[in-house]
Amino acid sequence: METAAVAVLAIYYIYEIIWFGKGGDWTVAILQSVCKIDYDAACSIYQQVFRNHTTLIWMTSVSIIFFWLLRIMLNGFTKYFDQVNRGIHALLQEDGEIRLPEELHATEQKLNAVKRSLKQRTLEARLAEQRKNQLVMYLAHDIRTPLTSVIGYLNLLEEAPELPEKQRESYVHISLEKAYRLEKMVNEFFEITRYNLQETTLYRERIDLYYMLVQLIDEMTPLLTEKDNKVLLQANEDLTVYGDADKLARVFQNVLRNAVSYSFPGTKIEIRARENGGAVEIIFGNEGHTIPKEKLNDIFKEFYRLDEGRNSYTGGSGLGLAIAKEIVMLHGGSITAESADDRVEFTIRIPAEDGFCFTGQDG
Repeated sequence: METAAVAVLAIYYIYEIIWFGKGGDWTVAILQSVCKIDYDAACSIYQQVFRNHTTLIWMTSVSIIFFWLLRIMLNGFTKYFDQVNRGIHALLQEDGEIRLPEELHATEQKLNAVKRSLKQRTLEARLAEQRKNQLVMYLAHDIRTPLTSVIGYLNLLEEAPELPEKQRESYVHISLEKAYRLEKMVNEFFEITRYNLQETTLYRERIDLYYMLVQLIDEMTPLLTEKDNKVLLQANEDLTVYGDADKLARVFQNVLRNAVSYSFPGTKIEIRARENGGAVEIIFGNEGHTIPKEKLNDIFKEFYRLDEGRNSYTGGSGLGLAIAKEIVMLHGGSITAESADDRVEFTIRIPAEDGFCFTGQDG
């Protein structure tokens, strides 16, 4: 726009001041000086060369100015294209913001947004690859122990057919237990992989939470009896929650199983459920060794075991709380842990609104 204004002013100046002003006198004076002729001869030349070809000279002048203006504009566009090209090239660089001239501020913002998006996707891809590698590593590590036991006992059965019947039955029983353990672990690995990929769809419905917790406690009776633990449930009998019944049951089962595993023998495990701040809050509390603050977040990580002495032979696969967290997050809720003075509490919050829906797909 500035260049166009200058061009218009230049044409106006030539037309009004030079052409119809003192331009003729200047031209005659120049002819006299250069050609060494008198005033009348200079006026005659001026009349024949310039005044008689006014239209041609004027059109030539305007054309020159037009092409001059066009070249300036094209140079400006070329400069902008070069700047945009450098900005696109900067998309491939990991660090630094893309900087463009003020006239291209909108383009600069869009390119920086694209760069941030690409950076985020690259980071997510790296994390996904890392998680996949960890999954393979832990799978190989945790399956090795029970698989080695199964192979060992089966080899004994094959190589020693004269074994006493009672000993043979014992070996078969142990091998079968290890095989079941392997099956359970493989199923857990597949399950956590599915939740991580967020391909799980939630089938939400109104759930009788009180009845679900009572039923869960009954199912845990053998494990509770083994450690002489008891569960104290505090919840209204009409308390409900909106969510996927099967998956929430898995959450409560994993958290309660963890509480039983790490409770002191002969102690009580408390389950308190209530509505609080637009959400249903379920708290699992047990008496057990205090969890250091720096480990409270780690216990929700895949394959993490609070007791390093436990392995896949004696303990869990380290996926229970990780799966619980994935399911709760799919419901739009949260799960946290607190520990102090030999007491541990897990708090689960599930949104209470019927209209809240999350399918587990990206978005």
